[in-house]
Amino acid sequence: MVSSTVSVDSFDTQNSEIRARESEHLANMFGGYGILPLVALNTISPFTINIPQSELNYLESSLRFSRLGGVTYESETERNQTLGVSHTWVHETREYWLNNFDWRHEEEHINSFPQFTASVQDGSATENYTIHFAALFSKNESAVPLIFLHGWPGSFLEFLPIMSLLRNKYPPEELPYHVIVPSMPGYAFSSHPPLDKELRLEDVARIFDTLMTDLGFGSGYIAQGGDVGSGVARIMGAEHESCKAVHLNLNLMNEPKSYNASSITSAEKDGLARASEFSRTGAAYALLQATRPSTISTVLNSNPLALMTYLGEKFLAWVDKPLPIDTILTDISLYWFTQTIITSLYPYPQVFTPGNISPHDDPKWHLNKPFGLSWFPKEIAPIPRAWAETTGDLVFFRMHDEVSGPRLFEV
Repeated sequence: MVSSTVSVDSFDTQNSEIRARESEHLANMFGGYGILPLVALNTISPFTINIPQSELNYLESSLRFSRLGGVTYESETERNQTLGVSHTWVHETREYWLNNFDWRHEEEHINSFPQFTASVQDGSATENYTIHFAALFSKNESAVPLIFLHGWPGSFLEFLPIMSLLRNKYPPEELPYHVIVPSMPGYAFSSHPPLDKELRLEDVARIFDTLMTDLGFGSGYIAQGGDVGSGVARIMGAEHESCKAVHLNLNLMNEPKSYNASSITSAEKDGLARASEFSRTGAAYALLQATRPSTISTVLNSNPLALMTYLGEKFLAWVDKPLPIDTILTDISLYWFTQTIITSLYPYPQVFTPGNISPHDDPKWHLNKPFGLSWFPKEIAPIPRAWAETTGDLVFFRMHDEVSGPRLFEV
């Protein structure tokens, strides 16, 4: 028997050589935006989406044989979708999904952005999460690391438009940011939540902080979040030293006990009225997903027409202007192919179960670091600046004319 030993120095040299070859390959593929920082851990690997053709065939047959009921009073087009999606929209969108939508075209576009998976150790040597993320890495030594956090029913796809803008505007040598866009656990190609315990937003925050550290950004980064991601971003800022600042485009909270009420503008009053109306007529989904997540997710995962109808309603109702149908169907297809609608609802019991409070209401996650808030008039719950100021060190507040959410899809 022949035995051999490999020194640590030799092992490190081999890893460096492998990383150099991978970097050269990624540089050729992505124009230099896919080169991992030299200090990034070796638990990070390139990733490419390639949905098996058998899955596309199954989607087509499932859609084709899905039963669409007849027109009802509630689904008449004249109701203007105030009681849910119209029968016409469901019929036409199913036909488009069957006959015109091209997943392979969308998949090719998604794969034009560097993607990776990272094995993130959380708490113990046996508790690892595989986290999928898209990224643009800068060659600019002064680049600021940013982590963008999506919500529901969105995905990492929300941020591809802004990544396109940055890629078109800056070469890697001038890009002012390292852009990291992870899929939350339970979404897309990231690990599912554990079966033996509840996964909470503070767990996700810890996992993502570890991800940023593993990428070599432990000395400091900024977190941006909307929807569910806004809660994760807030917790990252409140609990993790490496997160130096936070920007939010949703700060869902109740009216604080003490604030400067005289500072509320007419636009902010309109926003509060919108939030009140949404709570009255549009928020039932959140209570359902908080109290019966297993039931609704099982139903949605069983049939693509059901998934399209349920998620499609949100993409129709929660935006300033209509999204392209291909954008909507790409996100819905991602949920279908990865079967992650059943693993994506875990944030809702924590936030929306009666008696629980939002992370933005919780004093233990008061932000003592700089944080900013972008205010959009068509956000489902745009809260006033004076309210947000009670939740942390608000150093930036900007009122925008349009683009609400899923916000980044509309950039």
